[in-house]
Amino acid sequence: MEENGLRILVVDDERAIRRYLRASLASRGYTVIEAAGGEEALRQVVDAHPDMLILDLGLPDVDGVDVVRRLREWSRVPVLILSVRDREDDKVAALDAGADDYLTKPFGLGELMARIRVAMRHSTAAPDEPVYALDDLKVDLARREVTLAGSRVALTPTEYELLRALVQNAGKVMTHNQLLRQVWGAAYAEESHLLRVNISNLRRKIEPNPDQPRYILTEPGVGYRLQYE
Repeated sequence: MEENGLRILVVDDERAIRRYLRASLASRGYTVIEAAGGEEALRQVVDAHPDMLILDLGLPDVDGVDVVRRLREWSRVPVLILSVRDREDDKVAALDAGADDYLTKPFGLGELMARIRVAMRHSTAAPDEPVYALDDLKVDLARREVTLAGSRVALTPTEYELLRALVQNAGKVMTHNQLLRQVWGAAYAEESHLLRVNISNLRRKIEPNPDQPRYILTEPGVGYRLQYE
């Protein structure tokens, strides 16, 4: 099989998980680096320059959320959380700290690979790429134009800024707090009703069936994700 050249740092204190992920990822052409703790992981990012981290939260020395927070002070390497913790506040804390995605254990290998592909595509996309397109939806950020099946969609300025934030982070979970701060400002970080109303209005304008969204997906209790594929 052709080597894809991407290096993934797997950070987990369970040897069996590391072994499983090494075998699964290596069989798909990834180069795998391992770390059993948070401090070791941070050193490996400096020394080995991985393209992505798969990070457990329950590490023996440093909590995974703190690892993400410290990492984000100097690196934008994509981080996928893979943890047994499934509470909403754990997910929100990790994502707000700067993680790109969150998958709970036990996990399906197919979903894990899909999340890895999305994270890597997002991180390597050209920063000036102005167009998002999926099925009938097209968002041209350079022209500030949104079309659905070729017809222009009229959005309010707030709806457009909300969609723009999601497009710029397509495939990534954006927490309620992140969206509120980016679209409305820090003073509105707790005004979750504003976000719900505008997401609902936006879905009515761009979704074929707003009750079963195709594009703007809900991560219950956490935030929203714009479908990438």
